[in-house]
Amino acid sequence: MLMLDWMFFLIAGPAVIFAGISKGGFGSGAAFASASVLALVVEPGLALGVMLPLLMLIDVATLGPYWRKWDGEGALLLILGGLPGVALGAALYTVAEPDVFRVLIGVISVAFVVWQLFFARRSAVRTKRQLPRWAGVLAGLFAGFTSFVSHAGGPPAAVYLLSKPLTKTQYQATTVLVFWVVNIAKFIPYAFLGMFTLQTGLANLALAPFALLGAWLGVRAHRLVPERLFFALTYVLLSLTGLKLIWDGLT
Repeated sequence: MLMLDWMFFLIAGPAVIFAGISKGGFGSGAAFASASVLALVVEPGLALGVMLPLLMLIDVATLGPYWRKWDGEGALLLILGGLPGVALGAALYTVAEPDVFRVLIGVISVAFVVWQLFFARRSAVRTKRQLPRWAGVLAGLFAGFTSFVSHAGGPPAAVYLLSKPLTKTQYQATTVLVFWVVNIAKFIPYAFLGMFTLQTGLANLALAPFALLGAWLGVRAHRLVPERLFFALTYVLLSLTGLKLIWDGLT
């Protein structure tokens, strides 16, 4: 039972704003934490059902400011892997153990940051060790799957995109495009799995202003934050979300 009381909004409101800021300005990496926070007050399956339409609203609100500023090849590779990943998530959602994938993605995310920092120390110039194209498709597959089971597709996508020589706006715009497509693909399987109810719909209407506020704040923050600081924050968010995924998977 989803109770739309003051406790729900006290927790859900800031969580949705945080998701909007993350998706609107900092590459979606930490947005999945909002569903985890929401799961403190509702059943996890309902938390996913509440968050998906709000994430889709944030996608629409942020698509305009980043239109055609994305890396076309990177977006295509991630989407090509992401759509089968969503299908795999839908097929295995009721039988797979998502904690295994949380730990796996968390370890990959943290290891990637350590790897990048190691190579950065070996050169005064920030060196990019670009991953091959097949790694982009594989990252998309993981992103689609983990996005379906826990809205945690950001870290796998970040692992691939951060290996490419992108500007902060190219990076951000690419994540917006990729997860706009992935979230649309998730909607019908979520509906068949019964994750949407009248109550989740009412919660979506009530929380929509929080989502739009977060998206606006995220776009504003993206424009104000210098590129060097943006990527530093992105690495920090990727590390923290990776550690959080490991913790969630092991506890």
